[in-house]
Amino acid sequence: MPTHNPKRVAEKLQKVIDAWSTLRPTKTLAGMTLDEFKAKVQPSQAARDQLVTVQSQAKDHRQLRHESDGASMELAQLVVNSVKGDPDEGETSGLYAAMGYVPKNERRSGLTRKGQSTPPVTTAVK
Repeated sequence: MPTHNPKRVAEKLQKVIDAWSTLRPTKTLAGMTLDEFKAKVQPSQAARDQLVTVQSQAKDHRQLRHESDGASMELAQLVVNSVKGDPDEGETSGLYAAMGYVPKNERRSGLTRKGQSTPPVTTAVK
């Protein structure tokens, strides 16, 4: 079965319904009345309506997630800070490391001594 562009399908179905109901509302076409045709294409239109609803809900849920993630991250930071300040745990504990942080005793100093990586270019004078 060939794939159809959903937007074009919706437009075409609506054009057929509009033309039929405006110009020949009582005429039987393809062995169907206008109401029978509408009933047969209703699942297609209902699926479109459902997609609009689901897309709106998804957008709303993404916004709710965004708003609640901020509060959740603040709460998680409070827990991490509590671990750092706990005398039995601290910044060197396995719990701190398991939470995704580098324990204080495993951190590098940050000191680097950069030497020349390439020798200077000298030009011969003539």
